Amino acid sequence: MTSSLVRAEVRHHGLVGVLFHSEPASDSAATLPGVLTLGGAEGGLHERDAALLAEQGYVALALAYYGLPGLPDVLKDIPLEYFAAALDYLRGHRRVDPRRMGIVGGSKGGEAALLVAATFPGIRAVVCLAGSGYVTQGISQSVYTGSFREIMTTPVACWTYQGRELPYLPNVLPSRVEEALEAGEPVALGWTKPDVTADTDLAEAAAIPVEKIDGAVLLIVGGDDIGGYGVTLHDVAARRLEAHKHPHTWRHIVHPGAGHNIIAPPDGNGPQPTTGPGPSGITFLNGGTPELDLQARAETWREALKFLQQEL
Repeated sequence: MTSSLVRAEVRHHGLVGVLFHSEPASDSAATLPGVLTLGGAEGGLHERDAALLAEQGYVALALAYYGLPGLPDVLKDIPLEYFAAALDYLRGHRRVDPRRMGIVGGSKGGEAALLVAATFPGIRAVVCLAGSGYVTQGISQSVYTGSFREIMTTPVACWTYQGRELPYLPNVLPSRVEEALEAGEPVALGWTKPDVTADTDLAEAAAIPVEKIDGAVLLIVGGDDIGGYGVTLHDVAARRLEAHKHPHTWRHIVHPGAGHNIIAPPDGNGPQPTTGPGPSGITFLNGGTPELDLQARAETWREALKFLQQEL
């Protein structure tokens, strides 16, 4: 039986997202795995990622968690219960097998994916792309019009659970960043990476307890990622899984020489720049090279699809 792809906007009990799934010609078609997709700190929706997953046989919900009408304006105090409600909505869809649930997140969304899966049961597969094994600082202003310096130096909690802010590691603003800003030169978010040695008690409290995830975990990051927190904070999750002898499948893939631009599925447009726009006209460095990033994007997509197929 042939099928077509259905796109449906979701505005259900405060959720803001777009759902994609195939619509078979027969009503007797089998149910499919459900996958929640989360973008990064830029906010908004990543519809294309969800649509591509739906083409591969999933019911995929691209979920926005800030930066759109009906949601917070800034990345601050986002309740984890919001993600749980999205998972419940997805489980209840007529085409979803509620026993086969996954979550895929990139950058800040990768941090969220690990955190949500470690907090709520029933997620069989988690993909974290260029994320963090720690809960990190939120964002106090618009990522488009705000002051980068003020955003970095204004610690705010990113997530809450049961009405309480979750402990987080604050960013730092080293002289390297200050000098680049004064000179009007590009900066890298990786240069503001939290210092995990500054307060070991806080670091332990902010570490995501990935060992509590009742499912398989796939971690992928670029070896030269300076557009996010890079290998160092990503590796924290891998070390915890190993230390706790995680009973489910898990892998940590590091693409040598690749930067932050490995998250989005390949789009056929060839190599992309290794820089991107930041708040109020500054330029962000993402690391890597256009050629290595392109290769890593393709490999990341292949690995993620293979992982989801195996685990869901």
